[in-house]
Amino acid sequence: MNIFITSGTYDFLQKIKEKHPHEKMVLMENAEGAALLHESEKKTIFNSPRKYEVIDAFGELADRGYVVCNNIPVTDEGRPVFEYRFKNRARAIESVPGFIAIRVLRPLNSSTYIILTQWKDQNSFNGWKNSQAYHKAHEKRGTADGIDQQPKIFASPSYVTAYTVPSEED
Repeated sequence: MNIFITSGTYDFLQKIKEKHPHEKMVLMENAEGAALLHESEKKTIFNSPRKYEVIDAFGELADRGYVVCNNIPVTDEGRPVFEYRFKNRARAIESVPGFIAIRVLRPLNSSTYIILTQWKDQNSFNGWKNSQAYHKAHEKRGTADGIDQQPKIFASPSYVTAYTVPSEED
């Protein structure tokens, strides 16, 4: 499975989505603009997207909610360690109230992995961040055993982008 992401104005991306009703696409927006995500086993209909291979997934992406993308630049040398950690994660997030889906995305044309999570709403995401499951999943962060302390794994600091997914009824 692959995910392709393109950016543009909301109205322009909405027209692309409407032209391809049989494709799995999620239209997202935030204060900086909009992004259209295309999940497919086949080629994308986008001209020049950001390309990712899905290396772990749970749940179905939905046309509603709140999407959080943890963008993590990883060195070539760090890829095997990073992927191993995510493929062997505790999966605690999947039982948190308001959780919809997760995709762990390996970049095919950059060095930035994306941990994409989709939630019912922003309050559900905040509930995850304040939960025991979140603290358990991140308990090694900042310690000698934490992946963030391993040399030569990260190319630069990670950053988060968040989007709302307007439902069809909005």
